[in-house]
Amino acid sequence: MASNAMVLLCPPTTTRHHIPLFSLHKTTTSLRRIPYFSSYSTSTRSSSRSISASSRAMEALIFDCDGVILESEDLHRQAYNLAFAHFNVRCPPFSEPLIWDIEFYDVLQNQVGGGKPKMRWYFKENGWPSSTLFDTPPETDIDRANLIDTLQDWKTEAYKDIIKSGSVEPRPGVLRLMDEARASGKKVAVCSAATKSSVILCLENLIGMERFEGLDCFLAGDDVKEKKPDPSIYITASKKLGVSEKACLVVEDSVIGLQAATKAGMSCVITYTSSTANQDFTDAIAKFPDLSDVRLKDLEELLENVVAA
Repeated sequence: MASNAMVLLCPPTTTRHHIPLFSLHKTTTSLRRIPYFSSYSTSTRSSSRSISASSRAMEALIFDCDGVILESEDLHRQAYNLAFAHFNVRCPPFSEPLIWDIEFYDVLQNQVGGGKPKMRWYFKENGWPSSTLFDTPPETDIDRANLIDTLQDWKTEAYKDIIKSGSVEPRPGVLRLMDEARASGKKVAVCSAATKSSVILCLENLIGMERFEGLDCFLAGDDVKEKKPDPSIYITASKKLGVSEKACLVVEDSVIGLQAATKAGMSCVITYTSSTANQDFTDAIAKFPDLSDVRLKDLEELLENVVAA
């Protein structure tokens, strides 16, 4: 196992609800806790730079979807568990369907990008499961791929049903920032590691059809060979937008997304969630608990400071 991999230990006990308990131990240095603050401090702005100058620095504003447009981590976790229960996915030595609890999934989703890679990593580390699809754990690459594909497809449909329920709201400030960017002539894009069908559904239901159809670029995990933290999705977006990497500002919620953006040569601001707040966002140019108090001019000035540095 690589030195930055997670080690998952499954004790032989279960809860009174017969849910396996998972104790997670990481071999990496523990994540540094970041301070909480409500907005970008105006004291750090340079009054010598005008808005017109900063406007030239930013040409495109790119949003991640999960965790940025909507706080989706637990929704995905619920959908995975529904898929595991539906197909009676049982990992050795347990006889009950697999359940990813909140504590475990918070770490998993921040260290492994994409649904299929998450399951593949988990099964490689903890043993391939039996299920209604395969009475015994699959041993060939083809059977294992079929298992992963079927679980992911079913999970995606379960996630769509949750989004369609009407109970999910966009995170504060996102829609306003999108509208401000478009009104000021900036290009607006969404780049998500999730499957295209699930991202489209989220965008249609949460930002509305008019904003979705008005996006200058939309890329999902299906559109690139490598998932975040690989920079492929942001490099591709830059080319499609016709904008240099330095003129793009990315809004992400996790260290995986931050790494993808910075590896692509883009600056990144973080709007963290409860499950990503403890991550090390040293390479971000700013961190916010949400975007409710963040205006486009704040982001313009942040990027201008980076470009001028």
